[in-house]
Amino acid sequence: MRTVPPGAWLGLLGGGQLGRMFCMAAQSLGYRVLVLDPGAASPAGAVADAHLQAGYLDAAALEELGARCAAVTTEFENVPAEALGRLAAHCVVSPAAASVAVAQDRAREKRFLAGIGLDTAPFAVIETAAHLEAADPALFPGILKRARFGYDGKGQARVANLAEARSAFQALGGAPCVLEQRLALDLELSCVVARGFDGATRAFPVAENAHAEGILDVSVVPARVPAALAEAVQRATVRTAEALEYRGVLCVEYFVVQGERLLANEIAPRPHNSGHYTIDGCVTSQFEQQARVMCGLPLGDPSAHSPSVMVNLLGDLWAAGEPDWTRVLSNPRAKLHLYGKTEARPGRKMGHFTVLAPSVQQAAEEALAIRAALREDARRTPLARSA
Repeated sequence: MRTVPPGAWLGLLGGGQLGRMFCMAAQSLGYRVLVLDPGAASPAGAVADAHLQAGYLDAAALEELGARCAAVTTEFENVPAEALGRLAAHCVVSPAAASVAVAQDRAREKRFLAGIGLDTAPFAVIETAAHLEAADPALFPGILKRARFGYDGKGQARVANLAEARSAFQALGGAPCVLEQRLALDLELSCVVARGFDGATRAFPVAENAHAEGILDVSVVPARVPAALAEAVQRATVRTAEALEYRGVLCVEYFVVQGERLLANEIAPRPHNSGHYTIDGCVTSQFEQQARVMCGLPLGDPSAHSPSVMVNLLGDLWAAGEPDWTRVLSNPRAKLHLYGKTEARPGRKMGHFTVLAPSVQQAAEEALAIRAALREDARRTPLARSA
């Protein structure tokens, strides 16, 4: 692949916050970014050099994107693979449609992970009601997940038995699903890896994650696990990228059960929420790596220069009005990132902050104290807050 020099146009499919952070990273390297997104106002479109407001399969928009841009990437996995395929005829596409297609379907994803020798939670592919009736009873209690278009806990249901699974399958529209055994989890971990067109890989430090209502709440880096386990996570993530023949940035999420048994859970073929700490905590961010891969540049150093804890800011915090951001900014080691979204809704990702500190313990204590203060503010009514 030839090197794309600064000054060239890069294309982005999707206008969310991941795209916004990609735009900023690419622009800091001297590139211009053209965003294709159907929304009139989007976090990425607001900071991009240009915004094509059109659907992801709009022929004219794809033709313009492919003609103007030296390389194109995506910020979400559910972009139509057809769009990536069309663009590949005109410019560099990272990641390729074939790589993304595996992660777009949980059934394919589970089979792929098992096929490359990674352990997963016990599962069964449920494409019809008959498949559900024939499922191994040992999979209950379980989680029934739609095979496609689920994220942040959406498109899934906890089911204690077959009767509940029948109801959930109907509620999910009878769409193909994966039934996964519910396990007692010790930890949830994730790792972001960049892989270039030359096959070079760089793994970021492993993150330890806590979720609330299916949405990432807090990421702690480095993960508080034995070094051997962290290294196993990085190796498994690199193996995944290599087996996919992936070109770009991806994240793999893992469960830890029974002490140190590692189970691969999901692949995200893009930068990941749990990798946001890399913006402030690493020599090179996941978004800069994304641009470097697209442009055929050498991968940057992914090492962390200090422990960090990242906290998601959801729309729930706006219940009493705009949060008091001095709660974050009064800490000299806290870094605030707001995504420019104008409407705050419960569960909507509005921003994040990261606390850097000499130790993981100190970073965690300070980050959780800030989170607690913001949540306490949100519990007050606007009248009480102004009094």
